[in-house]
Amino acid sequence: MTAAAETRPILRIEGLSAHIAGQQVVEDVSFTVPATGITALLGRNGVGKTSTIKAIIGLIDRTGAVELDGVRIEKEPTFKIIRSGVGYVPEDREVFSKLTVAENLRLAERDDAPRRQLVEDLFPDLLARSAQMAGTLSGGQQQMVSLARALLNTNKILLVDEPTKGLAPKIVAEVAETLAEAAKTVPILLVEQNLHVVRQLAEGSVVLSGGRVVHTGSALGFLDDAELTQRLLGVAAEGPARENSQDNARENTGKTPATTEAAPAGKGAAL
Repeated sequence: MTAAAETRPILRIEGLSAHIAGQQVVEDVSFTVPATGITALLGRNGVGKTSTIKAIIGLIDRTGAVELDGVRIEKEPTFKIIRSGVGYVPEDREVFSKLTVAENLRLAERDDAPRRQLVEDLFPDLLARSAQMAGTLSGGQQQMVSLARALLNTNKILLVDEPTKGLAPKIVAEVAETLAEAAKTVPILLVEQNLHVVRQLAEGSVVLSGGRVVHTGSALGFLDDAELTQRLLGVAAEGPARENSQDNARENTGKTPATTEAAPAGKGAAL
């Protein structure tokens, strides 16, 4: 691998705009994702994070440039983009509920030599439940199936959308640990509203507001800036002291503190 290839972003987005049912949801978005580590895509509810992910892989109408590992892919259909090395973990898991865990995984295989051992090592519980219908799994177990489907194949990047949404704190920790392991071998663009998880995992950050990029830079640098975090996310910055108080709140109540939960637009909405 040349030095240029080593420093080239794995994903480059330039002037990306997208529409759903005639309504613009992403407007002139530009950013890059480095070839290593986890980059967090942040913003209040409804600012276009999920739409950006879907636009990248062509699930919604879009214009602009999408470059994967130096190759333009925005004119390709979604199935070819996925085959070119993009792993996608959707927001709502989208498992095949009437198929078994094993059948869900087999359907996701696209490589000649799928990484079954990696999946078994990362998700031993799924191996034990291979004959169980996916629709009977808990939300956390379904999320593991969704992650496993993406990790079965060798990818150039993973696009992971809200992987801890609606999960209990213990399962959130397990998902975060799995993503950290996955990031050792593949870069990840992560949409995540749990700032504790973002602080734990992400190196870079891209912040959206109103369908546009309003900030890029270090994830920790962003989260440590109380004024910037409050202004762009509508939540208090998650410094180390705040993390400790939130961890205590989770242990005592089993719930995420209110300041990191979604609020109505215009009233300090969370991510």
